Amino acid sequence: MFWSTGSRALRQQWQLCRGVTRRTAGFSLSPLSPTLARRAFHGSRTLLAVKPVLLADIGEGIVECEIIQWFVEPGARVEEFSPLCEVQSDKASVEITSRFAGVVKKLHYDAGEMAKVGKPFVDIDIQGGVEEESAAPAKITPNEAESKTTQAPVRPSSEETAGAQVSSMAEREAPETPKPKGKAAALATPAVRHLSKELNIDILDIDGTGKDGRVLKEDIYKFVERRNAAPAQTPSAQPPTPTARTTDTAVQEETSVALTRTQEMMFKTMTRSLSIPHFLYADEVDFTSLVKLRTRLNRVLGKSGLDESQVSKLSYLPFIIKAVSLSLYKYPILNARVDITDKPALVHRSQHNIGVAMDTPSGLLVPVIKNVGALTILDIAAELTRLQSLAVAGRLAPQDMSGGTITVSNIGNIGGTYLSPVIVEKEVAILGVGRMRTVPAFSTVPGEEERIVKRQVCNFSWSADHRVVDGATMARAAEVVRAIVEEPDVMVMHLR
Repeated sequence: MFWSTGSRALRQQWQLCRGVTRRTAGFSLSPLSPTLARRAFHGSRTLLAVKPVLLADIGEGIVECEIIQWFVEPGARVEEFSPLCEVQSDKASVEITSRFAGVVKKLHYDAGEMAKVGKPFVDIDIQGGVEEESAAPAKITPNEAESKTTQAPVRPSSEETAGAQVSSMAEREAPETPKPKGKAAALATPAVRHLSKELNIDILDIDGTGKDGRVLKEDIYKFVERRNAAPAQTPSAQPPTPTARTTDTAVQEETSVALTRTQEMMFKTMTRSLSIPHFLYADEVDFTSLVKLRTRLNRVLGKSGLDESQVSKLSYLPFIIKAVSLSLYKYPILNARVDITDKPALVHRSQHNIGVAMDTPSGLLVPVIKNVGALTILDIAAELTRLQSLAVAGRLAPQDMSGGTITVSNIGNIGGTYLSPVIVEKEVAILGVGRMRTVPAFSTVPGEEERIVKRQVCNFSWSADHRVVDGATMARAAEVVRAIVEEPDVMVMHLR
């Protein structure tokens, strides 16, 4: 029974194979026929691996950035980590680098446009090559070369010669066409771009003399000099006639000017600060002892022979920042923030990240000195110098502008005695430092006769969030700062 069933199954398979063989008998398997070869082996066109580069999140809650300048153009070859563009966010300007090596195929935004975070801003072909700018010379066949050599030169007639001379003279007199400028022609720092906007100059019209064609301030000033000197050198055939329309100074005229990126940032930040109920506390601080200590320390630093990368001179601001940090250990509420997501609460923070308001060519910026409690006076001064140089050049990174817990604003280096500083969002206090001045005062040394002496005094103006900080707490904390500044030797006992 088993063998008969097995034999029947084998016969059915054999008949099926013979049927398939008959149907395929008309095809030649070796060599393959064109039909089978076309069906069996086929090739698809080469696909270019174009990678869209997404704009990554560069800060806290930033959803869009302004493209300040491009460092590349379509068709340019880029390597991994080479700079692509510079963007300006609500916090600072950041240089975006390439994640891939390849050829730039498309720029999704022009300089000055707003790019969305998480969206493509440039396409890079990771398998492509740079297109040759000059085409290959045309090949000449031997017959064409022989025919060109055998042709006798034809002498042009006198009329043709005269016409050629006239056309050549016209070409020489015709003005040169301006050379096209690409998107990478606007290489400049934000400070230089701000200067060009103030002088109403298109930065694309300036030939940069800096590195990689970067436009410098000197280039802008030279461009302005040439532009102003051009009308004076042009001879006028007739004196200018007075215009019929005269400017009426009695009529009020209004001109709408768009906010700069820094002004937009300040507008948004200060608008959010309006929800904080402020109260002001001011006090007068005697700087006489600090002036003497600073003079001695600067004398020591001048003799120490430090290199250029280290701090060679101290200002008063590092001592003030350190005094604020020491007061926060006693009154940590000033280092906290208010959390109103669910139920109002105070969130205390362990590190003293003190923001310092700085005046820069692009406007007001507030970089942050991190973990001041673990820094010495020299460390704070060095960090201040680093942040100041980056702020002036417009190169502050997002990490330099974020994470602040309290702010110090030194308006005294410009002028002004009293001020009412505005609290920054996610903070509860801010200190404004006025201008130091010399005043006469009575000597209060015990056992000595009262006499008039010269004192250097400065006004400290505090603003605090009255939702969580009361006036007594603010006054006690300000008194700690005043005592440390007036007796700066006390800082030695609290250095960590």
